[in-house]
Amino acid sequence: MKTKRSEDVGPYLGLTPRTHQSGEIDRTGRITKTGDGMTRSYLFEAANVLLTRIQRPSPLRQWGLRLRDRAGLKKAQVAVARKLAVMMHAIWADGTEFEWGTASL
Repeated sequence: MKTKRSEDVGPYLGLTPRTHQSGEIDRTGRITKTGDGMTRSYLFEAANVLLTRIQRPSPLRQWGLRLRDRAGLKKAQVAVARKLAVMMHAIWADGTEFEWGTASL
């Protein structure tokens, strides 16, 4: 991966909304789908499992469930997948270990 900042991982993997701008019209739509499709699909599947199957409480799951209630399941899955990618990159970059209950958002 060529990114050095964790915030750049989401756009690198195509987990950002596509924008269409024309004159005064500014619409955001589906994700851009750039980058590695297999990595994106694995992150999306992990987010789906975290939101729908796992019952163990975590800050990321609680955040995703609140987002699901406001915006819908698909948008919550994409947002959780992006947040998972950012967290994994940060863990990989500084060499720390993940602890289930102490993940901060």
